[in-house]
Amino acid sequence: MIYESVLRPLLFRVSPATAHDLGLGALEVLDAEPLAELAERVLGPVPSKPVTCMGLRFPHPVGLAGGFDKNARVPRALEALGFGFLELGTVTAKAQEPNAAPNLFRLPADHALINRLGFPNEGAARVAARVAERRARRPFTVPVGLSIGKSRVVSVDDEAEVVADYTESLRAVLPVSDFVVVNVSSPNTANLRALQTAETAQRLFAALKEEAARQGRGATPILVKVAPDLADEAYGPLLEVVARERLAGVVATNTTVKREGLATDAALVAAMGAGGLSGPPVRARALAMVKRAREVLGPDSTVIGVGGIERAEHARAYLEAGANLVQLYTGFIYGGPLVARAIAADL
Repeated sequence: MIYESVLRPLLFRVSPATAHDLGLGALEVLDAEPLAELAERVLGPVPSKPVTCMGLRFPHPVGLAGGFDKNARVPRALEALGFGFLELGTVTAKAQEPNAAPNLFRLPADHALINRLGFPNEGAARVAARVAERRARRPFTVPVGLSIGKSRVVSVDDEAEVVADYTESLRAVLPVSDFVVVNVSSPNTANLRALQTAETAQRLFAALKEEAARQGRGATPILVKVAPDLADEAYGPLLEVVARERLAGVVATNTTVKREGLATDAALVAAMGAGGLSGPPVRARALAMVKRAREVLGPDSTVIGVGGIERAEHARAYLEAGANLVQLYTGFIYGGPLVARAIAADL
């Protein structure tokens, strides 16, 4: 395949951050309406069975995970490449810069990445306006949602401010989102994962549901993204809160802070420092959390599996474990622009 034999080696000669910027730049060219429509016609439809969940129809179950297109710069291009749905963001109420560089690292021996970006984005209102502009020009053919997180300047210790911050983001993105993902599990925002405790999560989710109802958008699906490092004894109560507050479901999982079982030299990994590890090393834990979510939430909730999906067999394992849908990010980086299309066709 030309991407794996030619393009990926070239991109991997530059820093991960530079390669990401180059990739987004190329996709921005494709994102222009005439080119996006031409690409869709040339590539043709993805042969796969549609999935219906959350009251939405997905042309196939393979979507893009949050974190790749943080500012909704290239949704048309990603749609043209064949993703069955898109999760854009994560966005925050306050615009913010990335954490200090270097903040993104490759582990080629593991087909993995480490990032400590920390929700860099232009702010929920501005990103939502960009999505609205795209929708006004032409409706999307796949469901498009936005992920919301906590602004860095808001302390986790001030629960009222945390709830207000998430609510402000939700208020901005709801009108333009087919679904919303509440990210309380990134390891790159200080103490964010404390929001996964059942008591705190209950108050946050209740406030977000109330805000959605206040906007007349109570039917818009809201999911929560969970960390693979969440202990089993804490995961069960969190899932019970999801059920009690009637959230649409969960996205399992985010990145891990663990560094176990890697093929990459341990000294190199240590030198990369803190951050969330994504890719195949997360797959086993994510699969277990998908299975647990299905057991607790029952057949009617939506479970999205993410972590280390590179081929159809990986996606199939998630679906058999109970996921309705799956997402790629690291697999997109290593597999190339048509990987979602190839996985969906192979399922």
